[in-house]
Order: sequence, then structure tokens, then C-alpha cells
Amino acid sequence: MPARRPGLRLPPTLLRHARESRQAPTAAEERVWKAVRNRQLGVHIRRQHALLGRFISDFYCAHVRLCIEIDGGIHTDPAQAEYDLARSACLATHGVRTLRFTNAEVMKNLPAVLNAIREACEAPPLPPPAES
Repeated sequence: MPARRPGLRLPPTLLRHARESRQAPTAAEERVWKAVRNRQLGVHIRRQHALLGRFISDFYCAHVRLCIEIDGGIHTDPAQAEYDLARSACLATHGVRTLRFTNAEVMKNLPAVLNAIREACEAPPLPPPAES
């Protein structure tokens, strides 16, 4: 097992949540995972990946710093939608792009979802955050 770098220890609750989410994916997440695992899109994509020590991304491509979210019905709630926007903005300030799809998009048109993910993975990554 590779050694962890100092200072990258995740909060135990976040780590537990990520592990539990990997064990019980939604139908849409499972469908995407079957299509992107093992570098099927040409890049390594992780699932239920912790970002910035406080967020869990449904899928993450470290090569281009891309967070991929598969949103269920709760994300139409105004408070959740506002949180999602703030989270995406926070990630962007750290050089991470966010790509969002609904469960319905995944279930009805998986090829279009995969094409969008592929294109995002081929695009240049956001510039890294400026040092303060």
C-alpha cells in the first residue's frame, strides 16, 4: 500500500461516508461506473473520492482535476441547488472543474453523458490555484 503524504488525513466521518457510498451506489452511479472504470475512457476515474478534505465527489479524474456529479431529485430543491453552486465555486477556486448530470440523463442517454465526460477529460485542466 502506498504511503500517505503527511497532512492529507481525511476526517473519519468523511472517509466512512465515501466507503459506504461506494458499497451502495445509486442505479445511475452504477451505470456510469461500469462505463468509466478501468480507464475505459482513456483516463483513470475514481468513484466516491474525497476532495479538499470536506467534499465527496461521485467520480473524480485527477489527471484533469474533474469532479463528476450524478444528481438525484434532491438536487432540484432550491437550498440544495444553492449548496451545489457554492460547492462547485469552491472547487473551482482550487482548480477543480465540476460536471453535473441528472439521474434521468444517465438512465436515458448514457452515450451522451459519456461523451461529455470524455470531452471534459480531453480539455485542458483549470489552472492551479494562485499561491497566497
